This record gives sequence, structure tokens and C-alpha cells, in this order.
Amino acid sequence: MLAKLTHWFDSRRRDRALRRYAISDALWQQTLDGLPFLAHLDTADLVRLRELTSLFIAQKQFSTAHDLELTDAITVAIAAQASLPILNLGLELYRGWVGILVYPGDFVVRQTVEDEDGVVHEVEHDASGEAWEGAHVALSWEDAQMTDGQDAYNVVIHEFAHKIDMLSGEADGHPPLFRRWHAPLDAAAWAGVFDHAYDQFCAKIDAVPQRRWSRFERESLIDPYAADHPSEFFAVCSEALFVQPHAFEAEYPELYRLLARYYRQDPARTGALEGLEAQAPKKSSTD
Repeated sequence: MLAKLTHWFDSRRRDRALRRYAISDALWQQTLDGLPFLAHLDTADLVRLRELTSLFIAQKQFSTAHDLELTDAITVAIAAQASLPILNLGLELYRGWVGILVYPGDFVVRQTVEDEDGVVHEVEHDASGEAWEGAHVALSWEDAQMTDGQDAYNVVIHEFAHKIDMLSGEADGHPPLFRRWHAPLDAAAWAGVFDHAYDQFCAKIDAVPQRRWSRFERESLIDPYAADHPSEFFAVCSEALFVQPHAFEAEYPELYRLLARYYRQDPARTGALEGLEAQAPKKSSTD
């Protein structure tokens, strides 16, 4: 009885959020037009993505900096991109934080860093996106609009991949695995593919002569920045999975299959999900 009552309250809350944060047909079509990499989704998936986008907006608080006007177009465009990776997983992967801060363009991030000798330094750098454990996500709106799919870049997917990675603690390229979604994938299977791919990518980067570095940066599907840390490799490869799935699968087939099975999406339609249980329920959780 208690379980039925809880489900009833959750359904009521969900329906109320969908009504209050409904996205107009015109704005949704405008959003889709600006995100051509969503073309692999069928009609049913797009309906679920639209609902999940509304539920995301209902749960998260958007704010802006430097006099950027917060419009519905900004909110929906960012929310739709953030919702794509969790389309078949659910909003609970974004639990524990509420804020999204949108800057007009790049912004300065200040950090405290301890070097190998234990000396603490205050450093600052320009960023197009930043995600903090248990805190908000910051995004450059200029970069969030770089969505034509000509390369594998997507700052929104990148930062929200970090938030998923942080669910089990500090981001380390080993996101949490849930039995109901990811079985029979386990930590050992993840490490066997992901860690090997990361090591190979780092070796590939190290082998590039300095004179060819500029050309390599232009031609590489995976941004060389991904070699900085396993967490960055996970986030950059997550971008590639959704934005350039066919090229990603062709160049990194095992890694593509791993991430497709993690996100429970196969945008290149390779059959990577065969053998998994049915996709997540049609209605996305608000929990």
C-alpha cells in the first residue's frame, strides 16, 4: 500500500512538473533544429527527451552572469543537451545539486592546486565549462551553441558527463554502475576496456612529434585534452559518442560499445545493446 501511495505521489508530481514547464512546439522545434546530432532519435525517443527536458528544468535552477539575459531558448537548449546522456537512465544521475550558471562566453576559473612537492598554488585559467563535485555546473553559452556536429565537441555533454562521473566521488573516469541498468557490465569489465583505451590514447599523444602537433589537433576525433586525466577522457569520449557516433565507432569500436552500453544508447545503430535488458521505462523518473 505504501509503495502504491508513493508511486501515486511521484506520478502526480511528475505530471504537475510537465504541465508547469511544458515546452511549446515552436520552441522545441527550434531546439531540435539547433541540435542536428539528435537526428538519430526516433519519434518516441524525441517525445521522451522533450518530457525529460521539462523535468530537468523543473529540478534545476538556471542563472546567468555578466548581464546575459536568461531566455527560454537558452534554458531549453542546455537542458535538452544535458538530458540526452540520461535519456535511458533517469534524472537521479544528476541528484545532489541544483544550479546551472551560464556565462556569455569563456570565464575565469580559480583553483587551489598542490604540486608534487606539496606546495599549494593559486591558479586561474579560462574555461568554457566547469563542473564541481556536489556543486553547480558553469557553462559558456557561446560554446553551448557550437552544436553543428562538424566535430565531436559539445561542452554541455562534457560537463554533465563529469557530473555523472562524480556520483561515486571524485571524477576518475569510472562512473557508477547500477545493476538495474548496466548488468552484466561491472567495474572489472569497465576497467579492462576503458583503462586500456586511455593508456593507448596517452601513448598515441606522446608519440606525436612537436612539428606535427597542430595537424594532429585538427585531425584527431578525440581532443588531445582527453589525455590530461581519465575523467577528461570519459567526458570527451561521451561527447564523441553522441555527436560523432559513426566516426567514434569506426575509430574506437570497443570503447564505443562500452559507452553505448553504459548510457544504454546506440546512436550509430551498431547493435551494441543486444543482450541487454529492455530499455528504461518510457516515463522518466523525477527522483
